[in-house]
Amino acid sequence: MISITKQEFKKFAEYIENNYGIHLKEEKQAILISRLNNELVNSNFKNFTQYFDYVRSDQSGNALVTLVNKITTNHTFFMREADHFYYFRDKVLPFLASTVKNRDLRIWSAGCSSGQEPYTLAMLIDDYFKNAKSMWDTKILATDISSKVLGEAVEGIYSKEEVESLPALWRLNYFQKLNNGHYRIIDDIKREVIFRRFNLMEKVYPFKKKLHTIFCRNVMIYFRHNTKVELINKFYDVMEYGGYLFIGHTESINRSDTRFQYIMPGIYRKE
Repeated sequence: MISITKQEFKKFAEYIENNYGIHLKEEKQAILISRLNNELVNSNFKNFTQYFDYVRSDQSGNALVTLVNKITTNHTFFMREADHFYYFRDKVLPFLASTVKNRDLRIWSAGCSSGQEPYTLAMLIDDYFKNAKSMWDTKILATDISSKVLGEAVEGIYSKEEVESLPALWRLNYFQKLNNGHYRIIDDIKREVIFRRFNLMEKVYPFKKKLHTIFCRNVMIYFRHNTKVELINKFYDVMEYGGYLFIGHTESINRSDTRFQYIMPGIYRKE
């Protein structure tokens, strides 16, 4: 196992935070070593300094993508923090259905991981609009910095255990059961989600139109306070008035730091 010096860890931590907002605490050194050790060994790097210099000098960007894939934690599951999805179904969708012009819903799942969140939103929307859905543009933008989990999301294949929390009718209508016991999202729902690699630390967000709903849950737990405030302000600026922001239950926004109005745990609104 290749060890990392305090100075090397400091360089890594500063680089990751400056570029991706993720704050690597000192107690995460062991995790960093275990996740990156094989990468160093397979590429014949003798220490983390050599690897770090390689990542920064690689003009293809592939080394940086690999690094991000290694250090990010992507734990998610269907119906995680289910009350958010019920609120979206019972409050947000009826409001948007009655107020959105041109029947053009603009919803962003930021930090979508392996796709369970945006696919759940797509199924909720399909179930809500039913036959009228063809008259709406309901595509969901789903982004993450990890190309690895985005690849899994595009595949849309989940184990039996992963889909058990979903309604039986959804499993029947929105999934195809595979021979190995796994389930694949049907193409009609897949087409409703647009997956893209995106870094939330980008200076400018490339939205031509403002958004109606943003889900960014359990992402900011890795950010320092100032980084979180900057991100929340960006979300506010790219959102329509009356739009909703969903964050994780373990996350919070100080009311003095935001123009969003608090609705309930993890739910805010631009009013």
